[in-house]
Amino acid sequence: MKTITTIATVTPDGKVTLQLPADITPGEHQVVLVIDENIKTEKPETKKERSPLDFPVHDVGPWPANLSLRREDI
Repeated sequence: MKTITTIATVTPDGKVTLQLPADITPGEHQVVLVIDENIKTEKPETKKERSPLDFPVHDVGPWPANLSLRREDI
């Protein structure tokens, strides 16, 4: 059993067309359709999202000229 969550557009004549993932085998399947009666009009507003890799930066100046990070020197 697989659960697929997607947005569907219903035409005025009541038809729905779905694009399923490629791993669904062809043939007859039992399908359960749940209709949320709140029509989606636009994307809900969210807080300002920052990139997951947008780390804060603290500049502490240049490294010393004689700094060595070799294993033998540490």
